[in-house]
Amino acid sequence: MNLATSTEPGGITGWAIGLMEALGGPGAGLAIALENLFPPLPSEVILPLAGFTASKGSLSLVGAILWTTLGSVVGALVLYAVGALLGRERTRAIAAKLPLVKVADIDRTEAWFARHGVKAVFFGRMIPIFRSFISVPAGVERMRMSTFLFFTTLGSLVWNTAFVLAGYTLGENWGLVEQYAGVLSKGVAAAVVLVVIWFVVTRVAKRRRVQDPR
Repeated sequence: MNLATSTEPGGITGWAIGLMEALGGPGAGLAIALENLFPPLPSEVILPLAGFTASKGSLSLVGAILWTTLGSVVGALVLYAVGALLGRERTRAIAAKLPLVKVADIDRTEAWFARHGVKAVFFGRMIPIFRSFISVPAGVERMRMSTFLFFTTLGSLVWNTAFVLAGYTLGENWGLVEQYAGVLSKGVAAAVVLVVIWFVVTRVAKRRRVQDPR
C-alpha cells in the first residue's frame, strides 16, 4: 500500500517510507538499525511512521514492534562490537591524549558503569542521544553478552512499543509524536551541552589554580 500523499514527503520521512513500502517489516527494522548507528536519524520519526504503516494495513502492529525492536538490537550489537574492539586500554590511551580529559575520568566512568551498567543499558535505550552511545561502554567493559542482549531488548521494546502505538493510534497525525518527542530530544541535548560546558570550565579553573597556587 502506498503511504505517500499527493505531496511526496522527502528527507528522512521519504526515505523511511520508501524502505517500508519496499520491504515492509524488515524495512522498518533496517531503518531503526541504521538509526542506532547514525543518531541523526531520529527514531521519533521512524517508529511512529511504522505505527502509521501498521494502521494502514501494510504491516501488522505486532510485526512493526518486533521488527523495529530487532533492528534496535542489531544496531546496538554493532556498537557493542565497536566498544569491545576499542577496549579499555585503547580508550585510556585516547583519553590521555585529549585536552582537559584525564585517565582518572575514564577510571571513574568504568567504576560507575561497573555499579550501574545494567540500569544504564536498560534506561539508556529510552533516552534520546544516549540510546546509541550506551552500547559502546558496554562493549568496552565487556558486559556479559546475555545480560546486554536481555536489557537492550527489554529497553528497546518499551521505547519502540510506545512510539509505534502512538503512530498507530494517531494515524494520519503520526507527525505529532515527532513534534512532542523533539522537545524531549532538545532538552536532553541542551543538558548534555551544559554538562560539557561545566566540565570544561571546572577543569580549566582547576588547571589554572594548580599552575598559579597564589
